[in-house]
Amino acid sequence: MSFFFKQNKILLFCFFILFFFQLIFGQKNIEAISYNIRYENLDDGENQWDLRKKTLINYLKNKSPSIVAMQEVLNSQLLDLNFSLSEYSFVGIGREDGKKKGEFCPIFFNKYRFELIESETFWLSETPEKISVGWDAALERICTYAKFKDLENNREFWVFNTHFDHIGVKARNESVELIVKKIKEVNKEKIPILLTGDFNLTPEKKPIKRLQTLFQDILADLNIEDHKYGTFNGFKIQVDSPQRIDYIFQNGFKVLKSEHLWIKTPKGLWASDHHPVYLECLFN
Repeated sequence: MSFFFKQNKILLFCFFILFFFQLIFGQKNIEAISYNIRYENLDDGENQWDLRKKTLINYLKNKSPSIVAMQEVLNSQLLDLNFSLSEYSFVGIGREDGKKKGEFCPIFFNKYRFELIESETFWLSETPEKISVGWDAALERICTYAKFKDLENNREFWVFNTHFDHIGVKARNESVELIVKKIKEVNKEKIPILLTGDFNLTPEKKPIKRLQTLFQDILADLNIEDHKYGTFNGFKIQVDSPQRIDYIFQNGFKVLKSEHLWIKTPKGLWASDHHPVYLECLFN
């Protein structure tokens, strides 16, 4: 009897170890990209959307990230992206009318891997539920967020995606507090979260420091080359700018890899005036 009891204990222990390793090492990585793709503007000349969209779209198709959070996307660009990225669905609305007008901050997600549970957009202003310009901002600014279930393991997580104003100092400060408040409001279960976007702020600014106290800034320990170039290039090929204004912040994930991506057209031009930020991670 004692022999069988010991044998069952050993089998149970082995099963537990196998389950643990399957849980930890059997996970499929989540790959997320935050990318300001530069709005469609015919005045951009050789850098206009029609001359760079094929490069940008093909890069995303080949890299096949799980999540792509974008900024400065107009409806015409959204149609191009949605048509070409057939493995993805997206959430998001235009900031000027709550439908199709103005910039979107869409979140594209692999529709075969993730189930969309809920999504919403709010305005970065004193009246976030209404179409509005906030504080001292020059333009309407929004944050689109979504809750997903990973069908690989049934784990849930949030993605918040935003684009801060380029003029309003008060607007940028208040936008951080508004987003933090919204995250606390909706994430009562304290599940993992990604906060992505073009914040129009460099790392030493107070609002970024504030976010760094609440989330991991995945690129805080970048190599020298990435610090040299930052994320804003202004379509200039030779640029020595440390302007890191695009970010991915996270809570609840284990970061495996983080970097800036350098995407050029066949003519050697950048695919956007911003470099995308890339994250590879697992659930904790």
